[in-house]
Amino acid sequence: MKAAVHGRYGPPTVVRVAQVDKPSIGDHDVLVRVHATTVNRTDCAYRAARPFFVRTFTGLARPRRRVLGTEYAGVVEAVGSGVMSFTVGDRVFGYNEGAFGAHAEYLSVPQGGAIATMPRGVTFEEVAPGTEGSHYALSFIRAAGVRAGHDVLVYGATGAIGSAAVQLLKHHGATVTAVCETAHLELVKGLGADRVVDYTAQDFTRDEQSYDAVFDAVGKSTFGRCRRLLKPGGVYLSSDLGPWWQNLPLTLVTPLFRGRKVKFPFPKQDQEMVRYFRDLIEAGEFRPVIDRRYPLEQIVDAYRYVETGRKIGNVVITVVPPN
Repeated sequence: MKAAVHGRYGPPTVVRVAQVDKPSIGDHDVLVRVHATTVNRTDCAYRAARPFFVRTFTGLARPRRRVLGTEYAGVVEAVGSGVMSFTVGDRVFGYNEGAFGAHAEYLSVPQGGAIATMPRGVTFEEVAPGTEGSHYALSFIRAAGVRAGHDVLVYGATGAIGSAAVQLLKHHGATVTAVCETAHLELVKGLGADRVVDYTAQDFTRDEQSYDAVFDAVGKSTFGRCRRLLKPGGVYLSSDLGPWWQNLPLTLVTPLFRGRKVKFPFPKQDQEMVRYFRDLIEAGEFRPVIDRRYPLEQIVDAYRYVETGRKIGNVVITVVPPN
């Protein structure tokens, strides 16, 4: 089968499309014929081994998992003898961080993993980006305890995490202020934001409004800069460790003062999560934003584009061209 492989850590050019063995399946595994996948921040981090500590999971000298890819959508081609949840021909999607392997024509996943049948009325390309950014956004919302009526600010509202966060927050009944640049104001309003701040025209950290939670979906701000935006007891969350890796220790220190605090949640990656997004997509409550599409053969170009930091929503890789 064709797959995008990398035998060493480094820039996008370490990735190449090659022929590799089709994955085998065990008694409780599902073999998926992948139709669409994505290139996202998670893939980029593992490919480049940045930050360095990811090598503790992926191999110190060289990557143990040569085929990356976390998100996928496709058709079940075979099932193990003990599989009861899926049958051949099912249209499925899911998330496979750790094992990876979605940047390929075939992927083997356990039947109890983060996999579910696809929502009705969407294509493989439309649903493939339905889990990565959105499950980070959902973990923010749950960790912050966001409820109906809460005021929440999302900085970086056009990325995969931020665009999902705006939609999920509205689903939870929050009042959302979204921060983005001029060119994307209408896009973010269309996602449901109640108010949009153009960061090229004003410093969002000087906003006069206060919030129950501030989500930095791009990891480019700090608790120190955003603290004044928070109501007493408000929560700051970031998708990044911070410029000095300060967000992890701040999660331990800030609760001691019983005031504004930092949380750095680790998202769940399970079947319940994928089913949750399936139901939201099917109900029209959430749609992954797609910026660009590339065929598998151009995946290096996709990596380059993602790493410009200019993508809007998600970048989809087409493995099987749509009819």
